[in-house]
Amino acid sequence: MIKMRCLAAAMLIFGYIATTLAAESDVLDLGDDNFASTLKQQETTLVMFYAPWCGHCKRLKPEYAKAAELVKDDDPPIKLAKVDCTEAGKETCSKYSVSGYPTLKIFRQDEVSQDYSGPREAIGIAKYMRAQVGPASKNVRSVEELAKFLDTKETSIFGSFEDIDSQLAKIFLKFADKNREKYRFGHSSDEEVLKKNGETDKIVLIRAPHLSNKFEASTIKFEGSTESDLTTFIKENYHGLVGHRTQETSRDFQNPLITAYYSVDYQKNPKGTNYWRNRVLKVAKEFAGQISFAISSKDDFQHELNEYGYDFVGDKPIVLARDAKNLKYSLKDEFSVENLQDFVEKLLADELEPYVKSEPVPESNDTPVKVAVAKNFDDLVINNGKDTLIEFYAPWCGHCKKLTPIYEELAEKLQDEDVVIVKMDATANDVPPEFNVRGFPTLFWLPKDSKNNPVSYNGGREVDDFIKYIAKEATTELKSFDRDGRPKKTEL
Repeated sequence: MIKMRCLAAAMLIFGYIATTLAAESDVLDLGDDNFASTLKQQETTLVMFYAPWCGHCKRLKPEYAKAAELVKDDDPPIKLAKVDCTEAGKETCSKYSVSGYPTLKIFRQDEVSQDYSGPREAIGIAKYMRAQVGPASKNVRSVEELAKFLDTKETSIFGSFEDIDSQLAKIFLKFADKNREKYRFGHSSDEEVLKKNGETDKIVLIRAPHLSNKFEASTIKFEGSTESDLTTFIKENYHGLVGHRTQETSRDFQNPLITAYYSVDYQKNPKGTNYWRNRVLKVAKEFAGQISFAISSKDDFQHELNEYGYDFVGDKPIVLARDAKNLKYSLKDEFSVENLQDFVEKLLADELEPYVKSEPVPESNDTPVKVAVAKNFDDLVINNGKDTLIEFYAPWCGHCKKLTPIYEELAEKLQDEDVVIVKMDATANDVPPEFNVRGFPTLFWLPKDSKNNPVSYNGGREVDDFIKYIAKEATTELKSFDRDGRPKKTEL
């Protein structure tokens, strides 16, 4: 039995290595001696300039190879190439002013067309590059071409038009042109293709084969009549009941959202990936239109798991959610269809306690600058009955460190005022959603009678700058400073 298991494991490893090497063979390996001559023979080439020791390059390499495999039979043709800037391609990298790794550039034959600014995962790279060549929608001219077009790992949008000048066809082609970098399009006016598709003026969304399932239709017909209708149709149906949420597509998924995190991998383990997705689908179908569902790779979104206090995930999915207010919730029980259904019902009924990441409440908080954590935020900031200035910082932030002595001096000068000076480590505590913290330090002013409307502080960072601002904005005039921030004279 042990020997059989070892043999099976060895076969899996060998298969993975063979698949990886096959994909890498689709990437042109270029150097100074053959760079220009090879590219002259190609219409469009994406070139990755890299260094073998570069960590980002190592992470990109397998995705780049998969992308090359995806586009290798495309028409118009697309090639992916790589150049080692530390060995065979030193002069080439210097010629194209490569100063960081990886650097990606799009070439038309041997001339640079543009810098590559697209996704860094296989499907995203393929989509982006396909959008750079040929028409936005592939014109399918035969049933054989249709079969080839549908032989893909991507969801596609296809139009069947007897009259290419029909109103629906014009809407389709205009939409395709605007969204060529995001979606995959095809269309046909061929009589045999129209006969096979069964209609002469229609648009359909065709799910990628690996995402097809028994809980929803694999092909969905567009029933609208305007470009706006088509935009809504694609938005609502593209990812289906349970979408595959990747780093590239994460912005497509809006709250309220329930996400199952596990070993999602449609390249190496599609059956295992769909085993769990189908169980999520069974629940999602019951709540269609009420809340969105997705699956995500636990490795790609470890940072999101960390936000909920998870450092390690086992074989079964971890289910996390955000409601319309961006509050966080987690399924605490082991994953099962029944537990997931119960979790969703309670979430929609507002019967769950949100998860809050927080440091411990300080045992003592008697320094001039008060320390807020998520657990004491309401008491210390929102319900303190005083005007409040709060700084959201990160321990590693250089600007925050520079501000620290200034902030402490400010707090000391205002100790006797009806004002509270507060700071909070935004990397160790959940920041309430009404505070839009995108960098560090970020400061907000909260008048005591309007705590639900925090005001972003964008003034100077010296003590006098803060005092002038607070003196002017304070609900009640300060005792020690007039409204212009000048010290008041002390009567003898």
